[in-house]
Amino acid sequence: MTIHYHGTPITPIRALLELRGRCFCVSHADPRDAARCHQIGQSVMLDNGAFTKWRQGRPTDWLAYYAWAEKWLSHPTTWAVIPDVIDAGPEAQDALILDWPFGERGAPVWHMDEPIERLVRLCDEWPRVCVGSSGEADPLTPKWMRTMDAAWDALARGRRFTPWIHMLRGMACSGERWPFASVDSTDVARNHNLPHNGPGKMAARWDAVQCPGEWRHSPAEQAELEMAGFADVQEVAV
Repeated sequence: MTIHYHGTPITPIRALLELRGRCFCVSHADPRDAARCHQIGQSVMLDNGAFTKWRQGRPTDWLAYYAWAEKWLSHPTTWAVIPDVIDAGPEAQDALILDWPFGERGAPVWHMDEPIERLVRLCDEWPRVCVGSSGEADPLTPKWMRTMDAAWDALARGRRFTPWIHMLRGMACSGERWPFASVDSTDVARNHNLPHNGPGKMAARWDAVQCPGEWRHSPAEQAELEMAGFADVQEVAV
């Protein structure tokens, strides 16, 4: 199954209340719905707001993010995205992970323009890892899919269970071939007021679409196996 985190703010309040019992993503860049989401939601993901602030040219204040996150992490089903820097190298990302004060209540971010080996290492060290498309094409474009296939091929090798991967801004990946444990997007927040939509109807439609629970070899890796004489091999991460 896949957990779908619906991004906020969702306005007006009556629209947010239609999503009672669902899961929410609240960003530090606009945290106005944090309290209400903890009152009505099953689980809340705290986003560090790095992408929004980067896009708007706003500075980050990680000490303020820590203070804000600490309040909500007292809820057992709330977790937070560890600070990351858009378009920075792995060293800068790893330094922010070392500064994170709340241990496994956070999830580090791997960006798709970074070495896949870093993703594998993060999954060895953390129970949940987020994936961001920074530096790559938009989700579900050919370049993005090739990189994602290669990443899951690497994760499946020698691993008994499928790791928990959260795809940032990845709701559109629901139902595709990659076994994401969770995804988020602001689709409901941005589009629920269109004539053919409604917040509850949109959330129900997304939540009903699941990713597979395991990864099978990408077409490229399966072709290599067949050339090596393993035509029927389909290794899975279970």
